[in-house]
Amino acid sequence: MRKFLKALLILLLVLIILAVIFLFRPIASKKINTTQGEPVVDAVLIGGGIMSATLGTYLNELQPNWQIRMYERLDNVALESSNGFNNAGTGHSGFMEMNYTEEKDGKMDISKAEKVASQFEVAKQFWSYQVKQGVLGEPTSFINPVPHHAFVMDDNVKFLEKRYAAMIKSPFFQGMKFTEDPNQIKQWAPLVMEGRDPKQKVAATRMEIGSDVNYGSITRQLVAHLQKSPNFKLQTSTEVTGISQNDDKTWSVEFKDLKTGKVDHVKTRFVFIGAGGAAIKMLQMTGLPQAKQYAGFPVGGEFLITDNPKVAAQHTAKLYGRADFGAPPMSVPHIDTRYIDGKKYVLFGPFATYSNKFLKNGSQLDLIANTNKNNILPMTAIGIENMDLVKYLIGQVMMSDEDRFRELKRYYPDANPKDWHLSQGGQRVQIIKKEPGKPAKLQFGTEVFVSEDHAIAALMGASPGASTSPYIILNVLEKAFPTQTKGEWNGKLHEIIRSYQQDLGENPALLDQVRQYTSSTLGLHYTPVAQHAQK
Repeated sequence: MRKFLKALLILLLVLIILAVIFLFRPIASKKINTTQGEPVVDAVLIGGGIMSATLGTYLNELQPNWQIRMYERLDNVALESSNGFNNAGTGHSGFMEMNYTEEKDGKMDISKAEKVASQFEVAKQFWSYQVKQGVLGEPTSFINPVPHHAFVMDDNVKFLEKRYAAMIKSPFFQGMKFTEDPNQIKQWAPLVMEGRDPKQKVAATRMEIGSDVNYGSITRQLVAHLQKSPNFKLQTSTEVTGISQNDDKTWSVEFKDLKTGKVDHVKTRFVFIGAGGAAIKMLQMTGLPQAKQYAGFPVGGEFLITDNPKVAAQHTAKLYGRADFGAPPMSVPHIDTRYIDGKKYVLFGPFATYSNKFLKNGSQLDLIANTNKNNILPMTAIGIENMDLVKYLIGQVMMSDEDRFRELKRYYPDANPKDWHLSQGGQRVQIIKKEPGKPAKLQFGTEVFVSEDHAIAALMGASPGASTSPYIILNVLEKAFPTQTKGEWNGKLHEIIRSYQQDLGENPALLDQVRQYTSSTLGLHYTPVAQHAQK
């Protein structure tokens, strides 16, 4: 307890110091000098991750003649959050993520789970289209069938039973199975039952259509295809240092070559900020008044990983537990099959870590650099209002190797510490947003920002993020280019996304058709509704 109070006191002291130092600090923005007659490109994509790659692919298909530029600070694309080892690789579908369902007044609310399930159906359609077009290669290079399981112990069994009873009524969760039989669970996911007390109450659900996704592989393949176009140009080892609006309402993006030190700029009609944790800083560079409403708090994650073939061979499942009280959504414990660059792993975690960095390859000054007079008070208010979260994060940071392994053994009782090693995952930023009449709100999920002139778009936040990137980018397109998405682009968008502008939850027959199409194309396991009925 003394250690916790000491850590909490240090955290509060840091917040007070930040408030004093940055109370009068303005948002960093600068005017970029341009000259008349400069060429103007159509779109600049900041960041070389899954979001920019997806938007670039959409735009290249919708407007093949557009000049598109992509700038990435690191030496290659997909080295930050999209990298295979920097995320859990889950195709988030709401099947097993119990933080997407909650019990209210005795009733189970599954609306969030249905929402993310619908969004992932869009993702699978986008990837299927890219496979058909030869943009993405062999599906096993980026997606593999891995059943999704929710798994609970002891007092949580009743919760899972109620969750299942509510979810099985939705067309999105057709075919879900539920059991409290330890032998059945052992068949589904042997690791979690080996060495477990046979008297312990356990329960699990299973969805065969679940998947493991390598978002880094998708990113690299999409960008490689974009590079075949003479209208697309990628610059790596290039850091964006300024964004400002010109007198003619276009925007200028200043960038620095990190290898040569050369500074240059480009004029553009549209800027997309897909820079992960750096998005808030980039948005502040624009000087837009709307940027003042955002702040961010960094949260990292570590995973225990094994590549022992004997262990990996026993586990072909993504199995999610129920989060501890006060834990953020990204911290739900799970033991996952992972396929990364042709090799099979088993991963357990995440364990929250703390760093001032907003990116894994960022700077310890990131938190300070993103703090100013407009967001310091909301940040402080959120810290005070979410003491359970603060306590949880401090507890996670203070965990020892023995503590982490003890948590693994709750899900894999026979785990051998010699088989596992600790790996630092990616760095995420939880968004803090001002709201009318309130100091601020802690935002979970992905925040889509589009400026009033539709010329600046940005993505901020975390999970489900990458897994629903094609849906999220559709949202960006609709907000930034409303005329085109309703008009000249509409037909092509329906070709790429067969269910575009249709509610799959209200059309089970179409959902069934879409799942048959995407599962066949991507090699996933799906039993059509007609076959379920026959059983």
